[in-house]
Amino acid sequence: MSFLLRVVLPDQPGSLGAVATALGGAGADILGVDVVERIGGVAVDDLAVELPPGRPPDVLITAAESVPGVQVESVRPHSGHLDTHRELELIEAITADPGNGLKLLADGVPRIFRAGWALVVVREDGRSYRLAESTAAPETRAGDLPWLPLKKAIVIDPDEYWVPDPWKDLDTELAAAPMGTAPQALVVGRVGGPAFRPSEVARLAHLAGIVTTILTA
Repeated sequence: MSFLLRVVLPDQPGSLGAVATALGGAGADILGVDVVERIGGVAVDDLAVELPPGRPPDVLITAAESVPGVQVESVRPHSGHLDTHRELELIEAITADPGNGLKLLADGVPRIFRAGWALVVVREDGRSYRLAESTAAPETRAGDLPWLPLKKAIVIDPDEYWVPDPWKDLDTELAAAPMGTAPQALVVGRVGGPAFRPSEVARLAHLAGIVTTILTA
């Protein structure tokens, strides 16, 4: 079975190699690595790994954290592949079919950010509603989104009063980015975490800005 392992490790030569060696010793096969963030002498990496049948995911945490200075932030089931070129592919698809741009965006963002779902939302006359949603978007709807319009991309506190209880019960981490100056935004939910890193929020803002430009050109 494949898993996505997010690790925080010292940003120094040999750290990732030591983690890879430890994971290999636990029987894990590393399928791909993606650098999420590097800041303040620390690196945050996503590792797609595969375990033999019968091996519990806990062995990944034990193995990775056996390396000094390494902390596992999350482990979750994964498709087994890391594709770091999806943003460009999504932008190209939206450019070719702007009429379905919002739907393409909502469907593409969860794969890019390894999240559960995405919504494009708008707020008008004190009421919020969805303009587009990914296939795995929750059926439960937020009654209002009082933080719209946004001036910049943000991480949303999942304990805010407007967040539906089912989202909270699933420990859904939330991030949002403005789409133009209108009270419209792209919202991403990552069920069970991990929390969105500043670098991911910046990427989300960049992607939402590019798509907004394409759709309003």
